[in-house]
Amino acid sequence: MPTYRKSVVPLEPGAAALPLVAIVGRPNVGKSTLFNRLTKTRRSIVGDEPGITRDRIYGEYEWSGRRYRLVDTGGIVPDDPDLIPTEIYNQAKKALEEADALIMVVDARTELASPDYDLARILQRGGKPIFLAVNKVEVEAQESDAENFRRLGLRNVFAISAEHGLRIGDLLDAVADAIPAPPDAPVEEVIESTPEPEVEAEEDPDDWKGPKKNRTHGEFEQHETSIAIIGKPNVGKSTLLNALTGTTRAIVSPIAGTTRDAVDEVVEFEGQTLRFVDTAGIRRKGKTHMMAEKLSVVMARRHLEAADVALVVIDACEGVTASDATIGGYAHESGRSVIIVVNKWDAVTTGRTDGKPPADREIFEKQLRNVLKYLSYAPVVFLSALEGTQPGSKPMNRLLHEVIAIASERRKRVTTGQMNRFLEKIDFQRAPVPMSKRIRIFYMTQGSVAPPTFILFTDRDIKLHFAFERFLENQIREAFGFKGSPIWFKIKARNAKKED
Repeated sequence: MPTYRKSVVPLEPGAAALPLVAIVGRPNVGKSTLFNRLTKTRRSIVGDEPGITRDRIYGEYEWSGRRYRLVDTGGIVPDDPDLIPTEIYNQAKKALEEADALIMVVDARTELASPDYDLARILQRGGKPIFLAVNKVEVEAQESDAENFRRLGLRNVFAISAEHGLRIGDLLDAVADAIPAPPDAPVEEVIESTPEPEVEAEEDPDDWKGPKKNRTHGEFEQHETSIAIIGKPNVGKSTLLNALTGTTRAIVSPIAGTTRDAVDEVVEFEGQTLRFVDTAGIRRKGKTHMMAEKLSVVMARRHLEAADVALVVIDACEGVTASDATIGGYAHESGRSVIIVVNKWDAVTTGRTDGKPPADREIFEKQLRNVLKYLSYAPVVFLSALEGTQPGSKPMNRLLHEVIAIASERRKRVTTGQMNRFLEKIDFQRAPVPMSKRIRIFYMTQGSVAPPTFILFTDRDIKLHFAFERFLENQIREAFGFKGSPIWFKIKARNAKKED
């Protein structure tokens, strides 16, 4: 059975849990700006549009030698009947239950309204330390205006500017004093992790050249495996995250584009640490209009680049579309290992209500392979994420096992001796390549892993013909596996001139 935990950075065994501070408030008051300032990241998408943040976003910050966990919540509007605001409120309530201290953020430029009073009363009922951050106070003359917000009945009031980092130290000092350090607490080892990529509004994901996870050493141990869940809007990515983690971590709704910020959760399964990241639905450029949507697509592409494995989710009801092919191409070109997940399979088989006969798995997979020819190495898993979230349902062990296996194949190394013995057995005359494009391979070695990359030492410095590359890749897979992972080749000609 998988076990679940919410820590953002894995702690060493026996280490004390970090205290959690929750940032709450109405929409568009600057909660995400404060979160990004404290965590020194751009983890939360920031914009002028209200209600950008929806799910809980976790991070960490350090103050006066102590580390704290921080959670950014969506804008809370109590008693709002609409679906999305209600789900945002439910997500925020979970953060309030977990938190040791609360920072309520208000906008100094707006008048107090009834939702502010309602939210303050809700927070006070919890009996936890509450700190009122009156945000967007850029000049000293405005500091006196912050006193007007004492009408909310909160004693600890701080005038700050999250955007410019002004007067935040006093707020953090007060929070630290309210959460005393446990006596004789063990010192936690700071585990370095890849910093969150920064996002600028004008950036184009197609022009971004992010770092590739390309390992040059041998088969290595990794603290955790990162898995990005990608796909079109409304194919069930958030439902799949909830099913895999056994939580209600991500908001699920029939409204396309519900997820904006990437949402991650950690699963411990059979001794492996798996971090699943639910990303926003990727649309074509012409289909994104609001800035929040554009930035969420950029973030989705970047979280894909930072992952080890990509789960490409396809809606069985819609079949394989051109958008699915484009998204699968992103994963393939970035060098991620890939598992194709056909979701909502029950809707076209056992739960079909349109009177048509149940879909045939073999026919569907054949059609899928025909469209996604470049992902021929990726296994296909048919499932219903919704069934996996029902009470009493079995964990999605098959998919979890597949993830672990694919991650292991991605990090596998073949020795040079094995490769040379392999080359001796290949009949290259069978390769369907024109004579003018044929090359002679003297020897071959694996230069790196994740993804597996092979260096070919040849007689000519020319690009491999696609037919020859496909032939060689098939031979390598037949001999050594590398299931689920793309295979890259690099050419080094023996007679190539050395550059000075």
